[in-house]
Amino acid sequence: SVHGDPLDYSFTGVDRACEEIREATKGWGTDESGVVSAFTSKTQDQRYNISLRYPEMYDKELKDLMKSEMGSGDLGLALQYLALPPHEAEAAMIKKACSGVGTKENILWSILCGRSDAEMTLIRQTFFEQYEKDLAVKLDGEISRDFKKFVFTCLQATEMEFDPEEHTPEKAEEDAESFYEAGTGKTFGTDEKCLFKLICESPPQHLQNVNAIYIQKHGWSLQRALDGEFNGDVEDAVQHAVGMKIDPYYTVAKLIKKSCAGFGTDELLLTCTIVRYQKIMKEVNEAHVTMFDRSISDRIKDECSRKYEDLLVGVVETACN
Repeated sequence: SVHGDPLDYSFTGVDRACEEIREATKGWGTDESGVVSAFTSKTQDQRYNISLRYPEMYDKELKDLMKSEMGSGDLGLALQYLALPPHEAEAAMIKKACSGVGTKENILWSILCGRSDAEMTLIRQTFFEQYEKDLAVKLDGEISRDFKKFVFTCLQATEMEFDPEEHTPEKAEEDAESFYEAGTGKTFGTDEKCLFKLICESPPQHLQNVNAIYIQKHGWSLQRALDGEFNGDVEDAVQHAVGMKIDPYYTVAKLIKKSCAGFGTDELLLTCTIVRYQKIMKEVNEAHVTMFDRSISDRIKDECSRKYEDLLVGVVETACN
């Protein structure tokens, strides 16, 4: 999985870590620096153990503590997500994307598109367990048109497991031709249904083979072939899904850059991306340096400030070590 190896539950300093957080948050006022230090000095695996142990020791969920002590601004929200297991954090991010005025479509496509069958099943199960509502039902009133069609295709969790006997070079060549005929090679319009099916059902190794053949036959990649076939959110979603299967590290690096592009920083997208991809942050950072000639930490320092900057930089640097 591009989200890294399974969590390690062997962290032995969990009680002391919980005590540090307790010390920083008890009494009048909150030691924000102490909280940030307690979180950034731990790995994602260690924080997961802390999130399980803290309520056993102090009868309060760590996420709820962060909300009450640190608020729900950029810093507080980031700490709330870091206080949750990864799958619960993603469910909370989706809920946040559907809250308030206007839907944050970039949060939805960055989480829901390009996921494996197992990952998508876990997301849907977790969302239902946490919020007692089916994810598809929740999204039905939030998104529309082609973007909705693609997201709902992703929700069906139809990605196949790679099978050398089925996903042969001949099958890759056939799918490359189908991709061409549904898009660039179609005289009028785009066969969205065919493209969505190919993208969602193809396992990463197979889509990489399809991409290599497409480049060989037509002179450009699948992602370049998709340019101009879609507009707006659906274009971003389709490109992200293909990118996560073909070149995930570069795709996440570009997502971080996207969160900082234009006038003002998209703090929610930046926070969600940093929190979600800690397991592969070292590889993502290497891709970011290759593409943009600067580290992710340097980009965060230019875009963010104060304790929020300290938190994100600390999370990135711990994940990269």
